[in-house]
Amino acid sequence: MKKALVIGGSGTLGKAIVAKLKDFPVEVITAGRKSGDYQVDMTSTDSITALFESVGSIDYVIVAAGQTHYAKLEELTPEDNMISVHGKLLGQVNIVLIGQHYVNDKGSFTLVSGIIKDHPIVKGASSAMVNGAIDSFAKAAAYELPRGIRLNSVSPNLFEESAEKYKGVFIGFNPVPVERVANTFIQSALGIETAQNFKVY
Repeated sequence: MKKALVIGGSGTLGKAIVAKLKDFPVEVITAGRKSGDYQVDMTSTDSITALFESVGSIDYVIVAAGQTHYAKLEELTPEDNMISVHGKLLGQVNIVLIGQHYVNDKGSFTLVSGIIKDHPIVKGASSAMVNGAIDSFAKAAAYELPRGIRLNSVSPNLFEESAEKYKGVFIGFNPVPVERVANTFIQSALGIETAQNFKVY
């Protein structure tokens, strides 16, 4: 049986992805900062390495996690900006750089970016920056991965399930069901496409 590792599997998106994976003959393993089958700190290469060492060979790596910092540009410090860089961008990049040595032939990585790289919001410059970089990395790095390993990213819109909470920030956005976003992660992970930046807007 194929094995899928969902990093961030206890969050809103992660839970939806895990539920969708159960429709397929796939063993699902979850990881998170404080929850899941394994714990991982995405800002630490040692922690990422320890995760892959513990999990062993894997077929699909799906990331549904990543911390970013939201602040008005006039208040955004270089140190604050690095929270986004380390928490979401480099965390995912390092998952690919380290994880490529553990993923089986013809396996896949699916990373997560986000809509505000295309449709900015107030206080979102730092997050938008890393979202764009994640998509660029996924598109370029996919062509260099060995053994038929695929790499894509998914850029979701605001979830319907979170719309009420964030309606004052994502003004005028048209939320999408998290189930629809999860389907796109399944398409990326289990399908045949690579070097794609899937948008669920």
